[in-house]
This record gives sequence, C-alpha cells and structure tokens, in this order.
Amino acid sequence: MPYIESHPRRVRGEAVHMTASEKKASEMSHNSKAGLNDPSIQVRIRSPANMDCSYELISEEARHKAIEEAFLTPEANHFISTPEVMEMESRLSLWLQAGYPVHLIGPTGCGKTSMAVHVAKGLGRPVVWINGDEAITTSDLIGGYSQMQSESVRDNYVHNVFKTRDTMKIEWVDNPLSLACKYGYTLIYNEFSRTKPASNNVLLSVFEEGILELPTKFGEERYIKVHPDFRAILTSNSIEYAGIHRPQDALLDRMVGIYADYYGHETEVRIVMEHTGISQDKAEKIVQTIRSIREKLPDAQKPGTRACIMIAKGLQTLKDREDLTIDFQQMCIDVIANKTCSPKDMEEKKRLVRESAA
Repeated sequence: MPYIESHPRRVRGEAVHMTASEKKASEMSHNSKAGLNDPSIQVRIRSPANMDCSYELISEEARHKAIEEAFLTPEANHFISTPEVMEMESRLSLWLQAGYPVHLIGPTGCGKTSMAVHVAKGLGRPVVWINGDEAITTSDLIGGYSQMQSESVRDNYVHNVFKTRDTMKIEWVDNPLSLACKYGYTLIYNEFSRTKPASNNVLLSVFEEGILELPTKFGEERYIKVHPDFRAILTSNSIEYAGIHRPQDALLDRMVGIYADYYGHETEVRIVMEHTGISQDKAEKIVQTIRSIREKLPDAQKPGTRACIMIAKGLQTLKDREDLTIDFQQMCIDVIANKTCSPKDMEEKKRLVRESAA
C-alpha cells in the first residue's frame, strides 16, 4: 500500500515523514553530491606518525602516497653488486617471480635486510614494511577498528512528541599485510621469527589459498582475495639467537627458504668502502680483523659486516678529532663488546682482538 502524505511539513528543507525507499533515495542523492560514489575517491588511512589525523576523502593517488608514508620502507643505500651478491639477488628474484614468499635466514649483520629491500624495490611495486617482535599480534598485521563515532539525533519539533535516534559508526584501518594483499604490494616482514607463531597463523591461507581472513569482520568483508601481484619477503636470524621463536612447520612448508651467510672477503671490503668512504687498505685491515675474530666465536656472538662498517666510521670520525687518542684495537673491542656475558668473556674477546689486529 503506497504511503499518502497528508501533512507535508518540512524541517530545514527536508520532509518530516519519509518512507524507507524515499530515505534510501535521499541518502544516495546526498552521497552522490558529496562525491562518495566516485571510485577515484577513497578514505585515507591514519599514519602512525600522526595518529590524530582525521579521515577524509582524497584521490586514489594521494591514498597510495598516504599508505607509503604510513609504512615507510628503509632505503637500500650503498648497495654494491659483486658476483656473490648478484647470485643471491637472482635466487630471490626467481622465487618471487614464481609467486612464492621467500624466507631469508642468516646471522645478524650479514646484509639480509639490505638484500630484501633492494630486491623488493626491483619488483617495481610499492613496498610495505613491518618489524616482528614479541608484542606483534594478528591485528598488527591485518588491521582493526581504530575508532568509534557516535551520532545522536533529537527531534522535538512537536512539543509533546520527542524522538531520539543513536547511530554508532566504526572505522576500519588496514595494516601492512592487508594493504599488500588488497593492492598487490610487496611485503617485507623483517625479523619474522621474533613474532610469536600464533600471530602469524593468518599467513597460512594467504600463502596457500590466496585468501586473507579478517577475523573481526563479518560477511563478505571478512575475506580478501590476495592480489596476483602480492609478494612477500621475510627475514629471520638463525634459531640459536636470543628472542627467536621457531615458526610453525606448516608455514615454513609454504615458503622458499634461502640461507644468507656472511659475504666473502672481497665483497665485505667493497661494502665497507661504499658505506664509509674509507680507503681500501684500511677497509681490508678492518675486514680481515673481524673475519679472524668471527671464526673463533660461537654463532650467536659472531660480529657481522655491520661491525666492520661501525669500526670504519669510527676511524673516519677519529681522523677529524685531534683531541681523541683511541687506537684501532680498542675500537674493535668496543664494537664487539655488546655480545659479552661476563668479565672473563670480555677478556677473551680482548685477547682475540689483540691477536687478530696485530
């Protein structure tokens, strides 16, 4: 039975009485005027650097830029290419192009992260980044409801009739994994094995079935079909390092594992020179000393290429400081002292430095 309007009163330009179909048509008209039906208009995500920023309608290009700003990826500066490096790069690129996630495993300071960033940028797609740690949860990977808006309407147009309506709206914010799956970005999951295995269960269906499940959503929005351009690079330290969790076998079975060891002498020398601008003879002395110490320490205490760069930067700084008189051996001791468990252990490291740097 059609609704017959008997007393067409209006409040602020809108009819007091509207049927459900009229209300729906009115809302669609209002949204169209506001530009909400324009596919080029999207809702901006909130940047972690500015958690107070509000949601607003912006262009597709601006939305992508906001995503990249929210999840900044470190630049692979001073990346050098030697046959050894290029061979590793080719292996990673091969498996990524084949559609498999790659798990890059190796000791600390061997260049895993630099390699991951360099290869990811080479794919030509936007890159999003997340660092694993004990506190990471599934929500940190996929996102969640970030805020709740309450809207109340009070109508006392007729003095003896009081109407009230409360509307609750919630806003969903995507995190790196859901962004990468939706739009075909490359995900770099750094220090993957430092996250508790339960938090990474969501990756199982992503890597195998190509479906990302959002547990806190309902209906059709609960599932995201993974974009065909989605790629993932995960980096981990070897299992003997402190703070490492062994990932579940079911997840490891869905990835290609590549072990990245320390580079050879020539490659390490070139890396140190590229990062610091130090002369070749000094770079060779630093690398030779650290490599000699590395051979005599257990795996979790071995100094990596990063230690060589730190010593080289110390020498470069010392060159400009006439008031400092720190010798080369002491610099080496300072750099490798972090992984020391006792005074006796420290004395042993000093002895190794003296023998190696002599």
